[in-house]
Amino acid sequence: MTSPAETPAESAPHCYRHPQRETWVTCTRCERPICPDCMNPASVGFQCPECVKEGNRGSRAARTVFGGQTTGDQGTVTKALIGVNVGVWLLSILVGLATGELRGQNLIEFITYGELTDFVRWGAAVPAELYTDGSQRGGIAGGEFWRLITAGFFHNGILHLALNMYGLWILGRVCEQFLGRWRFLLLYVLAGIGGATAEFLFRDAGTYAVGASGSIFGLMAALFFFHRALNLESRAVITLLVLNLGLGLFIPGISVIGHLGGLVVGGAVGACFAYAPRGESRTKMQLAGVAGVVLVLAGLIAVRISQYGLL
Repeated sequence: MTSPAETPAESAPHCYRHPQRETWVTCTRCERPICPDCMNPASVGFQCPECVKEGNRGSRAARTVFGGQTTGDQGTVTKALIGVNVGVWLLSILVGLATGELRGQNLIEFITYGELTDFVRWGAAVPAELYTDGSQRGGIAGGEFWRLITAGFFHNGILHLALNMYGLWILGRVCEQFLGRWRFLLLYVLAGIGGATAEFLFRDAGTYAVGASGSIFGLMAALFFFHRALNLESRAVITLLVLNLGLGLFIPGISVIGHLGGLVVGGAVGACFAYAPRGESRTKMQLAGVAGVVLVLAGLIAVRISQYGLL
């Protein structure tokens, strides 16, 4: 009898990225052999690093209801804005202590009610600064345009800060969930600028205004349009708006003008985001609408500056 011929044992494949490593596992997508260091778990089997990258490029990022990207915790920007507001208030105290403006009773009053230190004056929204000789210089009319943004991050006392931050915490997370991070940040900042612009347009020289209330009212107005666009119940938002506007009429020291400015601009920006038609051009349409709001604000500011004649 003759014995059957022996066949040589089949050699194991080698990982395409690490040729010195033997492996019997292949990528379920491209079928190339991969070692344990190159294995990425897939719904079935494993994929190689290149196929994973290619798959990630081809997948579309999740979007919010109004076209923004959903990336992680939707309250990230809200928390950051609260941190900035609180940080500016604490910095105001530290600067006042360093300059000697806040000592003893002055410090207590600043914490409780707020006070116009030099640092607060620098950041507040003021049409023009009024001097003892009757002259008017500086301010927004004098080209200090940073005040349009910084005014929204200063506050008159801890209660003012706490109430605004509570409103931001409640409203901000909801609006951020609707819009995504960057659209929400744009809404917040522009609503704050709207409030400061209203102060500039309708207040007299030497009148200082601070606070995030303009932005908060802008979020409320935007939320109203979000609900309307999605056919959601909006009576609660309307009630909240009316109550807060009404409180401003009866509590002294509250600038209703600033609230209304933030309300109008925030509502306009929110409507641009909410009613832009779906499709590939949605983002462009939204940005075009927001740019229109910015141009209107810039035009109003320019007209008011010409009336002061300080530039």
